[in-house]
Parts: sequence; structure tokens; C-alpha cells
Amino acid sequence: MDIMSSFSVFGGTLLSLLSSPANLLLLLGASFAGIIFGALPGLTATLGVALLTTLTYGMDVNTALVALLGLYVGAIYGGSYPAILINIPGTAAAAATSLDGYPLALKGQGGRALGLTTTASLIGTLMGILVLVIAAPWVAKMALQFTSFEFFLLALFGILISGTLTSSDLVIKGWIAGLLGLAISTIGRDPLQFFPRFTFDMPNLDQGLEVVPVLIGAFGIPQVIKALRNKESLGAMQDFGRILPEWSTLFKNGKNITRSSMIGIGIGAVPGIGEDIAGWVSYGAAKNTSSHPDTFGTGESEGIIASETANNACIGGALIPLLTLGIPGSPPAAMLLGALMLHGITPGPMIVIENPAFLIEVTAILVLCSVAMWANGMFLAKQVVKVLSIPAPIFLPVVTLMCILGSYALGLNVFNLYMMVLVGIFAYFLGEMQYPISPLVIGVILGPMADENLRRALMVSEGSLMPFIERPVSILLLLVIVLVLLTKVPQYPIFKGWIMKKLGFGPAKVKGA
Repeated sequence: MDIMSSFSVFGGTLLSLLSSPANLLLLLGASFAGIIFGALPGLTATLGVALLTTLTYGMDVNTALVALLGLYVGAIYGGSYPAILINIPGTAAAAATSLDGYPLALKGQGGRALGLTTTASLIGTLMGILVLVIAAPWVAKMALQFTSFEFFLLALFGILISGTLTSSDLVIKGWIAGLLGLAISTIGRDPLQFFPRFTFDMPNLDQGLEVVPVLIGAFGIPQVIKALRNKESLGAMQDFGRILPEWSTLFKNGKNITRSSMIGIGIGAVPGIGEDIAGWVSYGAAKNTSSHPDTFGTGESEGIIASETANNACIGGALIPLLTLGIPGSPPAAMLLGALMLHGITPGPMIVIENPAFLIEVTAILVLCSVAMWANGMFLAKQVVKVLSIPAPIFLPVVTLMCILGSYALGLNVFNLYMMVLVGIFAYFLGEMQYPISPLVIGVILGPMADENLRRALMVSEGSLMPFIERPVSILLLLVIVLVLLTKVPQYPIFKGWIMKKLGFGPAKVKGA
């Protein structure tokens, strides 16, 4: 399809959707529902798309996509609300946002944080859409270069980079927490040979630990315990500032936004990874390239913009392999694959021949969904920021109830409640010993990918490690991992200044050097 035809299809799809009041109402309603799904712990984008798929059966394809993509985009953004306001990410994709969003809320700048988050999410989504149209075949081809060897190294890199997101004095503890999460993720039956591991003959542990109860327990329970113990309030409602974003701040972060968008799109295009990893990697890149990394975690706008831009740009990236190869790039995209097939659309290489206008139609729908997300987000921000005025003794029991409902809603399994509480207590004591919690959660999320792909890679190579240093992408990932280790281990000061200065990896001066 030539450029003029593409513009014609794009404009026609926009006019068709905008001229229908029913479609507009559905667009705004789906986006609003997505934000609620993202904001309530446990109700993820994947669950929302799965539940909505059955309700779209009687709709035409474009109308169904308006509902499904509207909910998808809204849910990825909605997780930032509780992450900023009460330090409990609604979704795993918003976990990195809480590191700087919540400190801003405690300073009475919850409105500013939400305004930056909303606009960064819009920009990230639009950037992902742009690449979806322009570079879909090329990015999909690059993603196909990943095999089990590269997937394992990518998971290991994610755990290591999450450990460096703390202060320079706590890097080793961050890595220990990440490896603890990796160890916890091995509970359950082996995915390749189905042998039970660390299940203690408990059938409920056969499937391993669900990520949502671990996420809620690790972030929610310690927050409730600390607030009740110290009798502290959640934040200060007064002087929370304007909701509209500071355009000057966004312009200053132009390089950060561009880099984060590319990270989100690239990670989204690699099948099976998802928005949560994109947020963490982008946050780590922003911190490691900043001239003031020590301010990250204290309410730094760069961190919020990086994580939110990346996890929303990941949406467009995840749709690239979905639409061009039939391989979903994230769990919500996997739900979209089922929905498309339900409506008679089979994504893959042949879709360009069978339905050449489909990719452009999806692009137009995504643009409308991102605008609807921004409009809903700016409207809701003024309302949800008022949660900071509620006294902690009143609000925290409600938060606890939401944590319980969110954990139980996943499979209606009471066992998940027990796991949430145990993980929460474990995370609380880790926090008291100054071990960061975020790497622990990332270890649990990335653990299955690391475990399964390492063992599959060793099966294919018959136990040989040589493929790790024979494949170009694998070599590149190994070099990055070694670079992270050499520049972050505090026991070797010879590396801290010299390598970082020579290779440009992060600031040249490190605390304690």
C-alpha cells in the first residue's frame, strides 16, 4: 500500500469512528474501564482484555478493536495512580513509576506527578504507534534473532539492572534481593519436564507463585504496616499543584523521552517480555545516564517520565510481532490475538496480502485510544489526588481490602491470599534490613523466563555454553552484563571512575569512590 492510500485509509477510519456517537461513547467508556482495571491491584490489562473479549463477539472488527485497545491502553496507564498516590502499583508495568512518583506525592506534588505521568503515557503510546507503522517488518525481523540463549541473558540483565536502581551503597543488596526473587520463582513444577520443585507436596504450589499476589504483597503489605506503625499519613493534599503537565519539563526531557520510547518499543517487539520490564529497563537507563543519579528515588521527574513513556510505548512494540508474525509481544497482546481470531482476523505475514488496510486501521484506532486515555486521565487526576487527604487509619484498611480482593480475584483462589500475606511480611523484614523490594519482584517476574530458557538452551546445546559466545546478540548482551557488574560493584573502586568515564556508562563520579 502506497503512502497516499495509507493516509486515505487512516483518515477514513478516523472519520468513521468519530462520526459515530456510539463509537465515541464506547471509546471513552473502554478507556475509563481500562484505567480502573489498571488502578485496582490485581485487575490487570490482561484480565481486562480477556473479560472484554467475550462481550465483543457481536461487534464488527473495528468496533471491537476500539473497545479492546481502549481498555488495553487505559490499563497500562492506570497502574500509575495507586503507584504514585499510595506506593502500591496497580500493575507490574507501573512498579518503576512508584520509585519517584510516591516521593513526589509525599511532597505535596501528587498532581504534578500525575500530570507528567499522563502526558508521558500519551507521548509513549504515540511514539509506539509511529514505529508500528514505519518499522513493523524490520523490528519484527530483529526480534526473531532471539533464541533461548538471548532470552536467558535478557532476563538476567533485567534482574541485574533492577538491583542497580537503588543507591550506590545498596547495589549488592539489590542484587541479592533480585536473586532471592529468582529463587522464589523456581517454586512449582518444572515447565520442561514437569518435576515438582520446592512444593513440599502442596498441590497449591504446583503451578508456582502467581505474580499478582507477590506484587501486591511485596508493595502493599509493608506499606500498610509502616504507615500504621508510624501513624503517618499517606501524603499532603494541600499544594498538590496543577494537574496540567509542565511543558518545560517535558521539553527538557526530550532525549529521555526518545530513549525511553525506543527502549519500550524494542522490548515490546521481543515476544513474551512485556510492559513491566520495559518500565524497569528505561528507568535504569535514565538513572545510569543522568548527571544526578543520587536524586532518583526521591521524587525525580526524569524517573517518572522514563518509566511511563517506556511502558506505554511498549504497547505499539508488542503489536508489531502480533500483527506481522502472529506472535504476541506481551500478555495483553496474547489476549488480543485470541480476540482477533474470534473476529475472523488471523495475524501473521499473510495479513498484509489478505487485508492490506488492517494495519493502518489499527493505527488510527490506537491514536484515538491514546487521546481518550489522556482526556480521561486528566479528568480523573483531579479526583483521585484527593485520596491523599484521607487519614491513614481510615484509608489503609480500604487499601488492605483492595489488596485482598485483587489477590483473590486471580483464579478465586484463597491460597493466593496466604501467599500475599507471607510475601508481604517477608518483604517488610527485608525492607527493615534495607534490602530493596523492587528487585525481588522483578526476580519473581523474570525468573520463569530465565529458568525455562537457560534449561532449554542447555538441552539444545547438549550442555555446552559455547553458543553464549558464538551468537552476535548473545555476545552483545554478555558485554552489557559484564559492564554493569564492573561499573557497579563497590568493592572495586578502580572500575567505578575509570570505566564509567571512558565508556560513558553513567556518571563518572560515584558516591564512595
